[in-house]
Amino acid sequence: MRETERESTQRAVEATPSLDRVFDLLSNRRRRYALYTLYEQPDGVATIDELTDRVCAFDRQFAPSETAADDDFQQVVRTELQHIHLPKLADAGVLEQDQRTETVRYWSQPTLEEWLEHAYHKEQRS
Repeated sequence: MRETERESTQRAVEATPSLDRVFDLLSNRRRRYALYTLYEQPDGVATIDELTDRVCAFDRQFAPSETAADDDFQQVVRTELQHIHLPKLADAGVLEQDQRTETVRYWSQPTLEEWLEHAYHKEQRS
């Protein structure tokens, strides 16, 4: 995934998420795709539009048989991100959303990243 060191995107995290929590966060493919995108950003920041585009691209790459072909596909993905996946990640302390600027900032989480990289490589091989 990312080859370079992350700029300062770490913040004080109260506790490392449990393994159950990490697997719960990674259990949904679109949530993983959003995390792949944020993890690859040097500053951990992306707009909702950028996330939507990248999640749709990952969907087409990794799950083409399950990807909707209609014009509403991108809007469905955006709505899921805004109302389901990003709030769940924010509740876990993995990211922050700025509703005003429609940006998301990922906060480095080593335990999550270990499994995220593993998931990414497994999906690449599928």
